[in-house]
Amino acid sequence: MSISAKHLRELIAPGEGEAIEFKTRTTHPSRISRTLASLANTRGGHVLVGIDDKGRVVGVRDADEERYLLLQAAQHYVEPPLSLRIDEVEDDNRTVLVVAVPESTRKPHKALVGEDDWRGYIRVGAASVQTSALTEKVLKHEPPASQFERIPLTRHEQAALDYVREHPRLTLGQYEKLINVSKRRAHRMLIKLVLHGYLRYHDKEKEPYYTRG
Repeated sequence: MSISAKHLRELIAPGEGEAIEFKTRTTHPSRISRTLASLANTRGGHVLVGIDDKGRVVGVRDADEERYLLLQAAQHYVEPPLSLRIDEVEDDNRTVLVVAVPESTRKPHKALVGEDDWRGYIRVGAASVQTSALTEKVLKHEPPASQFERIPLTRHEQAALDYVREHPRLTLGQYEKLINVSKRRAHRMLIKLVLHGYLRYHDKEKEPYYTRG
């Protein structure tokens, strides 16, 4: 089923975010590969090629060339390779490519950013952020969102969820003090909550933190 101009406008309206990326064009497979890998590693989403940073439809000059570069990126610049769905949408006589990137069942994916330089990325807000070794370990064992297994929680685990409902983020140090246990035990409980979809792990800043799942 092809995407209509109306659906395109609905995708554009909220602006860039965790599941939406705007691109005026695909400059090189290595650059777009970071975005593709980050979406597949997170919750999936769309890349809209032919849309500027302000959400304006500018269109692409050569849709076939853009499609070729996107497929090259997905197949040869992301490991494991990705399968994309690419739709061409006409809006005001301009062509936009709507690239659907499903959440992967083969995480973690890495992007080729230089010669023999493969790096992992996840989406944090509207940015593709490089992962740490811990994030990649979590991704490797994390099922897709639709397959999360919800589990009974202990009072210490529930305390973490109560905290992130009232605060924007929770760090390991804060959690350690909150439940008065060792750092190792606190860390193990937080990772358990991430693996089962209750929390999300972020390493965008100097000190990693957790938010609501």
